Amino acid sequence: MTDHSSLWQSPEMSRKLARRYASERRFKWVGIAAIVMSLSFLAFLIITMVANGVGGIDVSFLSNSDSTDPETAGIWGAFKGSLLTMAVTLALSFPMGVLAAVYLEEFAPRNRWVDVVEVSINNLAAVPSIIFGLLGLAVFINAFQLPRSAPLVGGMTLALMTMPVIVIAGRNAIKAVPPSIRDAALAIGASRVQVVFHHVLPLALPGILTGTIIGMARALGETAPLLMIGMRAFVATPPDSIVAPATVLPMQIFLWSDEVDSGFVQNTSAAIIVLLVFLIAMNGIAIYLRNRFEQRW
Repeated sequence: MTDHSSLWQSPEMSRKLARRYASERRFKWVGIAAIVMSLSFLAFLIITMVANGVGGIDVSFLSNSDSTDPETAGIWGAFKGSLLTMAVTLALSFPMGVLAAVYLEEFAPRNRWVDVVEVSINNLAAVPSIIFGLLGLAVFINAFQLPRSAPLVGGMTLALMTMPVIVIAGRNAIKAVPPSIRDAALAIGASRVQVVFHHVLPLALPGILTGTIIGMARALGETAPLLMIGMRAFVATPPDSIVAPATVLPMQIFLWSDEVDSGFVQNTSAAIIVLLVFLIAMNGIAIYLRNRFEQRW
């Protein structure tokens, strides 16, 4: 019979344990270094932007629209354009993404065609954003003759980019609902549609909302797809509808950063601060929803 205590105390086992502990320590320090490096870049960005731009944030900067004079230029037009564009994006991508997730997870048959659709959606979530801009240019502007530089076209283009993210987040949230919830509802006579919309979907909604807000935050910071549909034009008046010419905050930052007048340096940094606050607020809402409505099974 083997003596296990002597085996664990042998020199060979001691060397193996020492190598394992050393490997764990190296992995720990690599992880800490990665976190410190990421936070250092973020701190450098925030400190630089605050030092350059916080002095330029005042009432006139927040209430004026774009101008050729840096003293009178503001972000209200771009901010309103961003709100209208995000509204169109949310109105299109959320219901379509949630319904697609519900169908694929609860009703779709398991066959080769559904597998192809699922793989395609997963690949669409990783496609570079400028490809969606080219698609929006070809379909919405060239084929459908919709107005260029409008929040309607910008929102439709960003909805194409955001919808795969919502589908993936929705499927994961629906999949996390225990099968016992479905079995209990079916046992008392509910139909499959009632099971899904009365029990499964409300329980999965916090996860779906979290994924949706994260996808919307990504769409808010996108610039490349909006370049392709002409939202880099100089717009001096705030848009009054979703078909009026408009620009968005990331594009306004891009335009000001390309100006030769040094007065726009402060405006660029100030606009970046406003955009960061907007993004942090959206991510904060996502964290609050996840913690507030999260269910543990």
